[in-house]
Amino acid sequence: MCRSIKTLHNFTSAATDEEIRASSLQFVRKLSGFTRPSKANEVAFTRAVDQVAQTARALLDSLVTNAPPRDRDTEASKARARAGNRFRSSDARQAG
Repeated sequence: MCRSIKTLHNFTSAATDEEIRASSLQFVRKLSGFTRPSKANEVAFTRAVDQVAQTARALLDSLVTNAPPRDRDTEASKARARAGNRFRSSDARQAG
C-alpha cells in the first residue's frame, strides 16, 4: 500500500489536488488498515483523508529547495528501470 504514495515535492509542475488526495487516501488506508471503511467508519475515514490532504498541500506549498526541479516522466522511467532490475534479479535467483 505505501508504495502507492508518490513523492510530490520539487517537480516541474506542482502536485495536483488529485495527486495529493490519492497520496492522502493511501496514507489513511495504511494507518487505518481499511481499504474501504465500513459505513460506521466512513465519515471519520473521509474526514481523515481531507485533513491529511489539506496538511499535505500546506506542507508542499511551504517547502523550499535549491535543487533543480525534477521531471515526472524521467523519474517514472527511472522507477520502471529499478523495478525491472529488482524483478529480473529475483527471477534469475529462482532459476539458478
